[in-house]
Amino acid sequence: MKVPFLDLSLQHRAIRDQALAALTATYDATRFCLGKDVEDFEAAFARTLGYDRTLALNSGTSPLHLAAALAGWGPGDEVIAPPFTFISTVWGISYVGATPVFVDVDEASFLLDPAKIEAAITPRTKGIVAVHLFGLPARMDAILAIARRHGLFVVEDCAQAVGATCGGAPVGSLGDAGTFSFYPTKNLGGCGEGGAFVSRRPELFEKARLLRVHGSGRRYFHDHVGFNFRMDGFQGALLGVKLPHLAGWTARRREIAARYLAGIKLSDTQLPLASLAGDESVWHQFTLRHPRRDALREHLAAREVGTDLIYPVPLHRQACYAGLGYAEGSMPVAERACATCLSLPIFPELTDAQVDHVIASVNAF
Repeated sequence: MKVPFLDLSLQHRAIRDQALAALTATYDATRFCLGKDVEDFEAAFARTLGYDRTLALNSGTSPLHLAAALAGWGPGDEVIAPPFTFISTVWGISYVGATPVFVDVDEASFLLDPAKIEAAITPRTKGIVAVHLFGLPARMDAILAIARRHGLFVVEDCAQAVGATCGGAPVGSLGDAGTFSFYPTKNLGGCGEGGAFVSRRPELFEKARLLRVHGSGRRYFHDHVGFNFRMDGFQGALLGVKLPHLAGWTARRREIAARYLAGIKLSDTQLPLASLAGDESVWHQFTLRHPRRDALREHLAAREVGTDLIYPVPLHRQACYAGLGYAEGSMPVAERACATCLSLPIFPELTDAQVDHVIASVNAF
């Protein structure tokens, strides 16, 4: 039985007529850049997930850049971030001229380890980027307590955790700023690039709204040096079609994860955490660890089970950050995770038979 790691065609086929009708309406009305479709999506996203307001942007990287600019980070500043995440997490830090300072992750959760943060704080430290990785919320209570003691600006990278909550509050609403990605592979993915910015601070949100459109609140009048981070109308329309399905898709991801957690019995396997401090994952990825990861991956490929390595290289060992001077072994937990992690298929359209085939194939290794 063939089980692809991801098949976006199944989801899009199911909503094809509705999506094409929405695109046609946008096309006919020539609402190509921001406009009603984007505004309607922003309102629905906020209402559905529990934010006061949201700001739709052109990619998942743009809100991270925007948050770094709003934080006032710049040359000479240091910002703490985990090394086990996608590179966009720290692009915003670098784009404004600040320096990412990597702090190792927790062995069980892969999340930024609060117990290691304070040792990395210096007089130059100005912020923390916390990542809700693979759909599992970070330990925000502990991170925010440290940030408050040291006066640090906190950005929540929610790219992989849309719909997740921390203590009942939606991810992104706890720190100073929250960022989302609607890249096609995300739990709520567009048909192209897209992202969103949220903030519990009204003055910050209002400045973000201006910066999104060339620092302008009135056409041809520019109060700030801004960006062109506008979402296009087609993405707003498509995301508006998809958003009502998110709860059902998330519920199915949780069913698949529960099936994996109950069924995988392979020895020496570290299975991912389903929750941390009572916060339930939305399961963007199901990433296990095994000391013979590469051999396990080859075994699964032979049984037509697709997998992925998310992530094979930690950020502190990426070539673009070689100048920061992190030696091999400086982030041992993240490095072990990169050497042993393997992500299994977990998209909502998987059948129970396919999930059972993945479980049987893993256990047969």
